[in-house]
Amino acid sequence: MPSSGPEDHVIKSEMTKAGPEYGLVKLTPTVVDILKEYGPGALAGTFPDKSPPRSIKFGIGDVVSVTIFEAAAGGLFIPAEAGVRPGNFVQIPNQNVDTAGNITVPYAGAVKAAGRTPSEIQQDIVKAIGNRAIEPQVVVALITQNTSLISVLGEVNTPARLQANAAGERVLDVISRAGGPKGQGWETWVTLERNGKRATVPFGALVYQPDNNVWVHPGDTIYVYREPQIFLAFGAAGQQGQFPFDMWKITMAQAMAKAGGLLDAQAEPAGVFVYRREPRELAERLGVDCSKYVGPLVPVVYNVDFRDPAGFFLATKFDMRDKDVLFAANAATYDTAKFLQFVRLIVATANDTIVSANNVQVLRINSKGL
Repeated sequence: MPSSGPEDHVIKSEMTKAGPEYGLVKLTPTVVDILKEYGPGALAGTFPDKSPPRSIKFGIGDVVSVTIFEAAAGGLFIPAEAGVRPGNFVQIPNQNVDTAGNITVPYAGAVKAAGRTPSEIQQDIVKAIGNRAIEPQVVVALITQNTSLISVLGEVNTPARLQANAAGERVLDVISRAGGPKGQGWETWVTLERNGKRATVPFGALVYQPDNNVWVHPGDTIYVYREPQIFLAFGAAGQQGQFPFDMWKITMAQAMAKAGGLLDAQAEPAGVFVYRREPRELAERLGVDCSKYVGPLVPVVYNVDFRDPAGFFLATKFDMRDKDVLFAANAATYDTAKFLQFVRLIVATANDTIVSANNVQVLRINSKGL
C-alpha cells in the first residue's frame, strides 16, 4: 500500500534494507538530561578558562615610547643647567619593537621587549642605568598596538582587526565593537578560534547562556555568519516540508506544532520520531551499541510516546537541531482502512463492469424486440 514512510513497528525493530543501521533511543527524563550536556552551546566547554586574559605584552612591530625620569639635575639625562627645562625627564623617540624583539635605550643598549609587559621592561632599563643616572624611574608605554589584535570577520557591520583591551573583553563586547551582527540573532552563528581550537554556537547561546560568553584573548579570531536553522517534517503531520526555526532554538513540541500537529485520523501517537546523527561518545551514553558503526557520528532515532501524557513534558525539553528530520508514523488502523478502501475500489470497478455488461445485454434484447 502507498505510504508516507515506514510503519511504527518497523522503525522500532531497527530493521533496515539499504542502511545505514541506526540506534533507537526512547525519550526519557534521563535521556533529556544527557542531551543537555551536548549540543551547540560549546564555547564554555572548548574554552573552559574563566579568568580574564593576562596583561597585554609587546610584540614585534608594536610602537613603544620610553620616558626616563631622574631625581635631580646633573645626572645622566638631565644636565646641570636644567632650570629652563619643563621637567626632570627625557622622552626617547618612539620606536618599533624590532625583528629580534628588542628596543634600544641610550646607555642601556638593546632591551628585550617582545613577549613582555611594560613593568618588566621598565625594571630592566632602571637596572641597566641605575649606576649612572640619579635615582632613575622609567615609564614604558604602548603607542601603536600592532600585534595584540582580535580579528572579527563575517556578518558584522564593521569587520576589523581590533586592538585588545587591557581591561579584558568577552565575545559579545568584541562583536559590539565591530558594529554588531547584521542579521537576526536567531539565524546568526558565532565561531571562536584560538590556538588551533575552534567552537561554534548560536548567537542566542551567548545572550541566554552567559557561560558561553567567554573572555577573548589577543590573537583570537571571531567569525560571525548567518545560517537559518531548519527541520524537516514528514508523515502523519498536519503539514509536510521544510520549516525554519525562526528563533535561536526550538523544542520537539514546538516543531510538532509548527508542522500542524498530528493528524487525528491518521497518526500513531506513540510513533513520533526524530532522526539525527550524534557523536559516538553521546550515542554510547544513550545506550546505543556503537560497535557496528564506523566513523565519529552514529545515526540515532529518538522516539517519543504521545499516548503517555508525560510525553508532552519530555517533548518540551528535547531541543531540535539544525536539519533534524521529524517523522510521524501512520497508525495500523489507518493502513487497514487504506487497504479496505483499495478493496472497495476494486469491487466497485468490477461491479461497474458487470452493470455495464448487463446494460449492454438489455439494450440488445430491447433492440431485437423492436
